[in-house]
Amino acid sequence: MFLALAFLLAPPPADCTYDRAAMLALDQQAFDQDMTGGWRGLSQRGCEAEAADLIHDWHTAHPPQDPTRAGLLFWHEGQLRANLNQKTQAIALFEQARKTEEQDAGFGWNLYVDGSIAFLRGDRAAFDAAHARLAALPRPAGFDPRGPDGKPVAIRWPMNLNVLDGFARCWGMPYKQAYGCAVPMQRVIRPAA
Repeated sequence: MFLALAFLLAPPPADCTYDRAAMLALDQQAFDQDMTGGWRGLSQRGCEAEAADLIHDWHTAHPPQDPTRAGLLFWHEGQLRANLNQKTQAIALFEQARKTEEQDAGFGWNLYVDGSIAFLRGDRAAFDAAHARLAALPRPAGFDPRGPDGKPVAIRWPMNLNVLDGFARCWGMPYKQAYGCAVPMQRVIRPAA
């Protein structure tokens, strides 16, 4: 009786079907940055494994024309793999998402990568070191973030520190849960001068 009741109360399985050819035909902006389309739409339906595989397939079908943006796809696939507890694959993808020193230019992306990898490995000493270095990072001179409309936006600095703070608070939890421990970045639109 209990098993039958549990079955009736269980949510229906996610519909993970999608038009593969249409997805692979999208440009990188539409595929990766559309918050309700591309791989994200699939992931939001609870289809993380399918979304991770789709990112891999898209990346394979579209060799990067802009190397500075290629790492984002590795990063997003890595996050999905981490959510699925595929730590080895996630770490390898996170490593591929690193930026050159010139590309990072004081923004701390690689420190965020270091902290995320240390979290997945359960290496608290390496995590604490990356977290401390990111927390101490000064805001780059001339940093002037703009929203899609071109208006200035205030972004809490350093970027991604909120995620590492969440990992610290929820140390030992699975990546997906610990990622949810992050206090959202508060983006406040500054009034135009």
